Amino acid sequence: MTLIAALIGAIIISFSAVFFTLSEVSPVTGAFYRMAYALPVLMILWWARRGEDHRLGSRRWIAFGAGLVVGIDVIAWHTSIEFIGAGLATLLANSSVVFVAIAAWILLGEKPSRQVLITIPFVLVGIGMVSGIGQQSAYGEDPLLGTALALLAAITYAFFLLGFRHSNDIRAPAAGPLMEATAGALLMTLVFGLLGPGIEFGFSLPSHGWLLALGLGSQVVGWLLIGFALPRLAAVETATIILIQPALTLVWGALIFSERPSGLQILGALVVLAGVAFVAIARARTNPEAVTTRTT
Repeated sequence: MTLIAALIGAIIISFSAVFFTLSEVSPVTGAFYRMAYALPVLMILWWARRGEDHRLGSRRWIAFGAGLVVGIDVIAWHTSIEFIGAGLATLLANSSVVFVAIAAWILLGEKPSRQVLITIPFVLVGIGMVSGIGQQSAYGEDPLLGTALALLAAITYAFFLLGFRHSNDIRAPAAGPLMEATAGALLMTLVFGLLGPGIEFGFSLPSHGWLLALGLGSQVVGWLLIGFALPRLAAVETATIILIQPALTLVWGALIFSERPSGLQILGALVVLAGVAFVAIARARTNPEAVTTRTT
């Protein structure tokens, strides 16, 4: 059942970029409503199990702060989709697994294995290939800018994961820290929208139908399923789940939006996928709870 839950969660999350693209709203609007639609549901789920949540107040604020960071992550990722497509943007954003290993080493002293250190340069080379540098036929309106934004999303998500993991070190019900992180992300997207490009507050269909699917599907159901399952899976199963989401999004991008990356971009994508899988396996073997797939 655990593996099935993880598979269902990964499949749901693989549609995140699709739901956002179909909504046809701005990146910050998509990020704002994703959090706004998810937050009331998470509050209800947390309230039902509030007696099991014994975290200190400081841990709750850490979750909220991590949410501020993930607000930046989602906006950057949504923007990258506009420049490089749903499939490649999601693939690159999932390289956060590699950046988690680097950040954990720098900030927490969790030195990665030699095999992981050897893998990181290969992932970076794959990212360079996906970016379309020197390629006339590279897919995307601006693949280099799209790659840069997707990497910003990956890096900020890595820092989010480190904070989010620390916010629930006693393994309280996941709805609590996720509720607080979602509240933080909602605040960040609201501030960014008010100070920057603005949020489209008008309600319209089918845009908000897709945003509702994004908020309830990815932010609530997908996240909770993945968060429950991954720490309980074997290392190879964990790596498989982590690969399913970006791989499926590449498929959805090709089938739904006719995204056609160049041959070199596809080769780079395969290199990144292989590297992410290797790092995920290595980290899952040493610390299963430190590994998770991207849930945005």
